[in-house]
Amino acid sequence: MSASVDRDVVFGTGALGRAVARELVARGRAVRMVSRRGEGVLEGTEAFKADATDPAATRKACDGARVVFHTATPDYTRWADLYPPIQRGVIEGAASAGAKLVSAESVYMYGAVDGEMTEDLPHAATTRKGKIRAALSQMAMDAHEKGRVRVALGRAPDFYGPEAAATTIFGDRVFYPALAGKKVSVMGKLDNPHTFISVRDFARGLVTLGERDEALGQAWHLPCAPTPTQRELATMIFEAAGQKPNLGEAPSIVFKGIGLFVPIMRELAEMLYQWERPYRFNHAKFDRAFGPSDVLPHREAIRQTVQWFREHPAPK
Repeated sequence: MSASVDRDVVFGTGALGRAVARELVARGRAVRMVSRRGEGVLEGTEAFKADATDPAATRKACDGARVVFHTATPDYTRWADLYPPIQRGVIEGAASAGAKLVSAESVYMYGAVDGEMTEDLPHAATTRKGKIRAALSQMAMDAHEKGRVRVALGRAPDFYGPEAAATTIFGDRVFYPALAGKKVSVMGKLDNPHTFISVRDFARGLVTLGERDEALGQAWHLPCAPTPTQRELATMIFEAAGQKPNLGEAPSIVFKGIGLFVPIMRELAEMLYQWERPYRFNHAKFDRAFGPSDVLPHREAIRQTVQWFREHPAPK
């Protein structure tokens, strides 16, 4: 265990990791941001270069940690190869420092759900990524139950927001076309309800878990704005971009057919069920435990996101 505990450590410097670090800095915390290249950090934070699959490296990265936030995600096509060793490495790093571990999760482990998603649902996924997500979650909770590390799991639905370009369905494939007034064809059904969370709210929920000992040993659904349909959310994006909505649905056969030859499309195709049926996310447990959260309304979160995409044009 480290002799002193004086910083928070964030694994991953993507949109979510940066949002977590930004929230921590705003709360006066010293923050170390860890990535494979030691890049992508925010002003006011410390950059640290480490391979999260290497336990020796993660132990060094977590030295002096109070809370470790796990937001690192491998390429979507390499989950099976990289996610388990990353999970083991981050757990080892947090355990070596005697730190709390707050791990960001999706809801893939539940599989197809009828009705609202709640934390007590069985891990019934039949997809490859759903099974991997369930195994990672179990790995973290096993470490907690064995006393190796204190763990809280923060689950969220699909997120969007500033800097979230390539790592989310409602990212560069939606915001750049909307800014140009071009057609956006969404996965699945436009008029099914689908819960989304702003990256800021995702980050704030994770930070809250890191501050509250009563969060340990449990999974938590993080607070987000009320559930819209994809059509409603996309319409708000076009309106914020100053454009007339131009929307359609991408036929499922497109993803499945192209997926035979293109790995990323194959990975997306197996998760189509999330977009073809109602997708409702319940965070009442979090509200009961920690009080109602000040979540960003979708219109405000979209305004901020459109502004970021406008200021960061698509690479040519």
